[in-house]
Amino acid sequence: MRFPIVRLLRQRKQRPSQSGVSRPLRVLAAWRRWLLRLFLAGMALSLLTVGALTVVILRYGSVDRARPAGVIIVLGGGKDGTTRRTLHAAALYAQGYAPYLLCSGATMGDEPISEAERCAQVAVAHGVPANAIVLDESSGSTEENAIQSAAILRARGWREAVLVSDETHLWRAHWLFGRKGVRVWTSPAQVTTGPQSRRETLRALFHEIAATGWYVGKSLLGLPYTRFGS
Repeated sequence: MRFPIVRLLRQRKQRPSQSGVSRPLRVLAAWRRWLLRLFLAGMALSLLTVGALTVVILRYGSVDRARPAGVIIVLGGGKDGTTRRTLHAAALYAQGYAPYLLCSGATMGDEPISEAERCAQVAVAHGVPANAIVLDESSGSTEENAIQSAAILRARGWREAVLVSDETHLWRAHWLFGRKGVRVWTSPAQVTTGPQSRRETLRALFHEIAATGWYVGKSLLGLPYTRFGS
């Protein structure tokens, strides 16, 4: 009975170097497993966040909340987007929702005119008097739209506004305008112009999710407003 025990003890004494190497390897393997689990948990949380945000954006934008106010704010959105949004704003104006239009949007890219000027041209062509249109040609992002609109509303004594944009844009726009102290009633352009294509909607959703993440991130870092895009 002694000899097997002696042999076992001798074998364990002959493997000191192996045990010295295996412990760091075990620690490294444990760290790798922990990092993998952390990565997978982060991916799952990101997917859940994106999915939930997508639902919120689409549900919010599908409801027309327009009501009588002091002014209708039209947010620029490129050549086609600005035209589409202005057509709906002109329809709201014709229905008596507000006596003024505030066209907001700077000159973007290689466009010959600002989004605000394009909005004004389309609005006049569809029955809105030129003297009922106010221009903000300095805003290059939704946050800047909110900042400049807030100043204009205060200067003119307008307390509330109907906010017109595409349905995918309205949730973030409402959020940003609210943070600048502007009370708005959102109204999607699609009420007048019809739904966007699936490709346009997906592209817009991607932009909105990215822009929302950017705004949250820069706010946490205390960065100033930027021209991320409208």
